[in-house]
Amino acid sequence: MIEIPERLGWWRERAGGSAWLESLPRLAAECAEKWSLRLGEAFATGNISLTLRATLSDGHGVVLKLSFRDPESALEADALAHWAGEGAVRLLDADRERSALLLERAEPGTPLWDVEDDGEATLIAAAVARKLWRRPAPDDHPFRVLAEEAEQWAVQIEADWKALGRPFERRLIEAAATYARELSASQPRVVVCHQDLQGSNVVRAEREPWLAIDPKPIVGEPAFDVASVLRDRRGAITADVVDRRLDLLAAELALDRGRMRGWGVVHALHWGVGPGKAEPAMVECARLLAA
Repeated sequence: MIEIPERLGWWRERAGGSAWLESLPRLAAECAEKWSLRLGEAFATGNISLTLRATLSDGHGVVLKLSFRDPESALEADALAHWAGEGAVRLLDADRERSALLLERAEPGTPLWDVEDDGEATLIAAAVARKLWRRPAPDDHPFRVLAEEAEQWAVQIEADWKALGRPFERRLIEAAATYARELSASQPRVVVCHQDLQGSNVVRAEREPWLAIDPKPIVGEPAFDVASVLRDRRGAITADVVDRRLDLLAAELALDRGRMRGWGVVHALHWGVGPGKAEPAMVECARLLAA
């Protein structure tokens, strides 16, 4: 019987979350039988999905990932299949009925957050992103589309902001709406974006020095996909840090600073403001990017 980490307990507050948590031992056992796995312990990090160390019948180490059915990550398997191991861990198999993925294990798997130098970490994230963006999004892709989503985000951000009692300045709400509308209509090229390329989702590996994990795929321009890089390690972020990251990303990836800033504002508020929450650190990131 596998042990469910306590850090996943917050799912009990979500509709269907308790039932999903209770089903995890059964789902893991069914996947172990299907893929002939010997299951090990859960990984020590991650509070969204259950990820277990596992071993194939040939002794090869893999990862079994069991996820709650959530729109943000529902098409993770499709994104990993699209990238085909270039810049991201390889998808070995998927069971959509159980929301289960069998993944390449990245070893040693230590996160980019362990790289103390911020400039070095930013360049590593840029190198991974460049690999992910090499393949254009196929015409018949199943992913959400940024051009359709962003304006809806802006409307929802304002509605949540009002419901929360307008906890920060209106100019950020107006900036997000303007950026969402103008940038969506003028994207120079679109790719399959990771959307959450921050330090815990870029890990050391053997096949490549660093690989991405846990995408929240959406099709949009590369300047959007660096939003999580711009606000990474946000507990200690400053205007100088943001400016240095913008400089590095613009130079390494040939991205427009203004577009990166604009998408950074939209994405920080989309992820940081919602029913019952306005995360101060996320709002501050939006404030710095909008300055």
